[in-house]
Amino acid sequence: MEPTPEELRAFDDAHLWHPFTPHSVYRAEDPLLVESGEGNWLIDVDGNRYLDGVASLWCNAFGHRRPEIDAAIRDQLGKIAHATLLGHAHVPAVKLAKRLAGIAPEGLTRVFFSDDGSTAVEVSLKIAWQFFRQADGGREARRTKFLALGGAYHGDTVGAVSVGGIDTFHERFRGLLFPVLRAPGPYCYRCPLGLERATCGIACLAEVEKTIAREGPELAAVVLEAGFLGAAGIIPHPEGFLRGVARATRAAGALLVIDEVAAGMGRSGAMFACGREGVAPDLLCLGKGITGGYLPLAATLATERVFAAFLGPPSEGRTFFHGHTYTGNPLAAAAALAALDLFERELPGLPAKAAYLGAAVRRLADLPAAGDVRHYGLAAGIELVADRGTKRSFPPGERRGMRVCLRAREKGVFLRPLGDVIVLMPPLSITPGEIDLLVAAVSHGIRTECGDAVA
Repeated sequence: MEPTPEELRAFDDAHLWHPFTPHSVYRAEDPLLVESGEGNWLIDVDGNRYLDGVASLWCNAFGHRRPEIDAAIRDQLGKIAHATLLGHAHVPAVKLAKRLAGIAPEGLTRVFFSDDGSTAVEVSLKIAWQFFRQADGGREARRTKFLALGGAYHGDTVGAVSVGGIDTFHERFRGLLFPVLRAPGPYCYRCPLGLERATCGIACLAEVEKTIAREGPELAAVVLEAGFLGAAGIIPHPEGFLRGVARATRAAGALLVIDEVAAGMGRSGAMFACGREGVAPDLLCLGKGITGGYLPLAATLATERVFAAFLGPPSEGRTFFHGHTYTGNPLAAAAALAALDLFERELPGLPAKAAYLGAAVRRLADLPAAGDVRHYGLAAGIELVADRGTKRSFPPGERRGMRVCLRAREKGVFLRPLGDVIVLMPPLSITPGEIDLLVAAVSHGIRTECGDAVA
């Protein structure tokens, strides 16, 4: 017999170790036990329905049980579930590589598949490091350093976490695998340079440009998220910031690595956030929504110039020795091909939907605890504060963000915060009515749990 909901919860408590989860309070915060999904909704073992307000960790692009993706996976199951790409090929991966190269920013023609966003970034870092030891006879092998923005998060593999750093824990790993320089990220609400919002973005860009120019001869790559800093709290870049960083990187002769794991695949309102500023990187990292949120798959796209540095007789050792058992898995590739068909149909309507979400979240700005309301494409972040005038945060131990999200569940919405930033990252298929429900649930949570905030 199937276990009861009570037995499943007991098994969970006894055996399952959850990521990014403080287990000392896990059960007390009444976690969901999901059994199924339907459209943009999650259904738990007790039959309760919740709007999936974070798209199952930002990746479920078109809702759960999407018939087109379901059918593509079933069709592929009737052919083969897995075949290696190490020295061989299979049909879904070949077709997907061709499709991705066809829609990517100009010049990105080579596709290296991996398993998730962290590994996509890891691949890009290893490619950039090896590139300068092999391109042009290795004349620029001194280029060993990487530049990343403060507050950026690029994943939790050793390489990815070495260029990331969103909190004290992650900062311990900075530079663990590669020498990493830090430049200020444009967090205009709490400017790292102590400036007013109107001048923060310009000053941060100037600091990044200055660092790139100073370190240029030893710089292998500049690594940054496009559009917004994701796990740092949905912090949008000022208009022109990415373009300015790209210009400075090119002038220094370094490679530009853009991480679009969070902002890519339609989240920005366009297929790629870098395209909104007319920027084409040397290496582009994709993940999350690439399969519509169905199966683990990521991709690192590269230019022909980068790829050419890895060509040569096997005896020269120029091969890129990196890979994963399930690299380019056929089932995941089939899901991604079906998802790309959906992207082509849905993309024209995304800008209007993003504008609707932006207008809806701005209604929260009048709440005393809503210190900063941020929006980019189909993503939003509401930073909670105890005092709006001084921007004083709530004590971390109070977990106000989590408490607000638990209150939102009372209104039928599932959310997961980033500290005291309430994140809205719904499926791209969300409807205007569901956006209204999402924002109303957040408003209810903030009013209920942060009523002591000072306006």
